[in-house]
Amino acid sequence: MGEPIRLALIEGLSGPFGNAGEAVWRNLLWATERVNQRGGVRVGAVARPLDLLRMDSQGNTEEALQLLRAALDRGIGFVLQGNSSATAAALVAALDRHNEREPQRRALLLNYSAVDPALTNERCSFWHFRFDAHADMRLAALTEVLCDERSVQRVYLIGQDYSFGQHVVRRAREMIAARRPDITVVGSELHPLGRVKDFLPYAAKIKASGAQAVLTGNWGNDLTLLARALRESGAPVRLFTFYGNALGAPAAIGAAGLGRVVAVSEWHPNVGGAASEAFYAAFRRRFPEPEDDYVHLRMQVLVEMLAAAIERARSTDAVAVARALEGASFDPRTLGGLHAATLRADDHQLQQPLVVSVMERAGTPGVAHDVEGSGFGFRSLRRVDAAAATQPHQCRMTRPNQ
Repeated sequence: MGEPIRLALIEGLSGPFGNAGEAVWRNLLWATERVNQRGGVRVGAVARPLDLLRMDSQGNTEEALQLLRAALDRGIGFVLQGNSSATAAALVAALDRHNEREPQRRALLLNYSAVDPALTNERCSFWHFRFDAHADMRLAALTEVLCDERSVQRVYLIGQDYSFGQHVVRRAREMIAARRPDITVVGSELHPLGRVKDFLPYAAKIKASGAQAVLTGNWGNDLTLLARALRESGAPVRLFTFYGNALGAPAAIGAAGLGRVVAVSEWHPNVGGAASEAFYAAFRRRFPEPEDDYVHLRMQVLVEMLAAAIERARSTDAVAVARALEGASFDPRTLGGLHAATLRADDHQLQQPLVVSVMERAGTPGVAHDVEGSGFGFRSLRRVDAAAATQPHQCRMTRPNQ
């Protein structure tokens, strides 16, 4: 094989959200391993392997920017990041400046989970591609299910106090009001990101508010600790989440979450079908430990679409690869027919289906697989196809002349 194509993963692999970062690492490692096992990426006549480098930002934006500079100094053309929209925004801005100053060393940012809509709207960049559904896409699916629950009359909104969490709380209020003006938002709260160790005071406020449902964009330990506190407080609420289907959340809330914890994602292990079963079984063979059981389909799509774009461009040049990614469709046959998606050229936002699911006991109808050995899994409630999940954009992208 030829010289490796290096991908720099800049992520919080330690610190308060280290478990989320390690889940990212496992998924991206597995994706690059599969590409290499089938012969790597063909760049012209040369087959080249993918080489994924770990760069631990410890969840700190300034550290992430330093690591970006280090990656660029090493000539790395593809940077992967996602856990924190604030960090993603800083990296995009830094790449914009770098690529303008040093066109001979340009690079792309491939984003798998920073979902602040601004990143593909007013802050869109030619050098940034997002492979996750952004917050408004996820919220639209989640609030549709919430608002269809006619018994829900009182909702509490809680989120992390940074750009993404602020956006989720604000837009959730707007979407609920537009669909169900009879629902009362009985509380709206932001808390410090990654610094709250005891969510019981928040859970007590939620219980005292009389809320029947809680909606949150929390992720990582901020979600796990919130879920545990709600269980311990005995608050009789349904929990509508972006990420409640893993990283300890199901085990933290336990049987109290049956029929109550709702999540939204691009896929989950119980969607059904031969392709899904084969995909999930392959991941579990590679990572058999229960604590490693968190599959991100979008990260597999990211690596596969990048590899295909490099082959179409016949180059690893950032501009050439970006142009090959624009408007590209993911070939679902790559994962046995599991997933179809398209990267919208206008804003570099992946358009893909979403699934809203609810926590149930493993072994019940529609729940063949549990999560992280917890005994609890998720059953599909609603599938939103890519056309229905799409959202308008306000991107006014500046593209390089060459």
